[in-house]
Amino acid sequence: MTLRTVLIIDDEDKLRKLLSRIIELEGFEVIQASDLKTGLKKLALFPIDVVLCDVKLPDGNGVDFTQVIKDKYPLIEVILLTAYGNIPDGVKAIKNGAYDYITKGDDNNKILPLLYRAFERVKINKKVVLPSDNSKREQQIVFDRMIGKAPLFLQAIKLAERVAPTDATVLLTGETGTGKEVFAQAIHQGSQRVKGSFVAINCSAFSKDLLESEMFGHRAGAFTNATKDQKGLFEEANHGTIFLDEIGEMALDLQAKLLRVLETGEFLKIGDTKPTKVNVRIIAATNRSFEKEIALGNFREDLFYRISVFQIELPALRNRMIDIPLLVDYFIGVFTPQSNAGRIGISAEANEALQMHEWPGNIRELKNVIERALILVNSKVIELNDLPFEFQQMKSKQGKSLSAFELASAEKLHIQKVLQYTNGNKTKTAELLGIALTTLYRKLAEYEIN
Repeated sequence: MTLRTVLIIDDEDKLRKLLSRIIELEGFEVIQASDLKTGLKKLALFPIDVVLCDVKLPDGNGVDFTQVIKDKYPLIEVILLTAYGNIPDGVKAIKNGAYDYITKGDDNNKILPLLYRAFERVKINKKVVLPSDNSKREQQIVFDRMIGKAPLFLQAIKLAERVAPTDATVLLTGETGTGKEVFAQAIHQGSQRVKGSFVAINCSAFSKDLLESEMFGHRAGAFTNATKDQKGLFEEANHGTIFLDEIGEMALDLQAKLLRVLETGEFLKIGDTKPTKVNVRIIAATNRSFEKEIALGNFREDLFYRISVFQIELPALRNRMIDIPLLVDYFIGVFTPQSNAGRIGISAEANEALQMHEWPGNIRELKNVIERALILVNSKVIELNDLPFEFQQMKSKQGKSLSAFELASAEKLHIQKVLQYTNGNKTKTAELLGIALTTLYRKLAEYEIN
């Protein structure tokens, strides 16, 4: 599991520790530093996403330090905290790349919402695959490395290989978790635009206004807090590829703006009067039925015809069960620590349970199941009791089912193992188990787990 990590830099011990407790309760990982020198060391040691930094520190100024952070770690977002806010400092902070600049005390209620928005920005930034980053490029999926031999999957690969060298707009359809972004990256890698950027955005992750700003950018002063010009992801993807995941969630007025980009290669930034021109290939994806959405008036028919020039249906995992052992082997290799001596395998009983499951979450669900199993495994083999509780309800080879007592015991043991792994952190435990925090508390009381 990838944790969202915050670095707090503040020389006031009480405030720093209080902020840490508040932020940790939201499920974030928190690293602390009392000065800029220590903060710089923490940045080098830990995968930080967001920095909360005081402006006045014993060894320097947080406003100036923002520039240092952005120069060395451009994907990190910085939120500055000050006891006495002033306009010149605020303007300089934004110019230096700070995400925001807020006053301590009065604006404490703003910190958590700000953090969530800052993490969304980090998530988007990490989706931008720059052509100059050779190490990342080597790790990207290409067609000959795609895992699977099921006929429907091989057919999808063949179609993707055929369309990749063209500039045609592609629509990827299929259930959530079937690997649509992996296919989009592979199509980009096989295209003439491979030297350009690949940019991905999930249209369902943002409100309408925020999505418009992220996609097309805005001019300074276009709305509250728009203190500087911001490029949108279409500009970031110029001469490259943009992947619009869950495009069916896009609001109708944004659909009209996207249609204009497809027709003319131009769009208007929020607050701008002069159009911006781009040369971008669009790959879209959805798990919805466009026929139903068009009939309901939720999606423009003319836009559908524009984005579905070349359509590829990705099969659900339940329709490619022969690929499960291959995918399991791959994920074991991904999640097994390099320091771990020897290869971890999987028992026949556990493997059978995996192949009896319906996999509503598809490959993404399988990936999470194997990651959790490798956290819990006590030997060199993943056993049935290392899998999530619902898998332990599957029939064994002998056709027997677990009794109610055995099921409860298995679930209790599973929860205890995950709690032990997280050192008692209930928020992280609930995330790993894939259940709500309230459900976890109910289970802890039910099984009398301290």
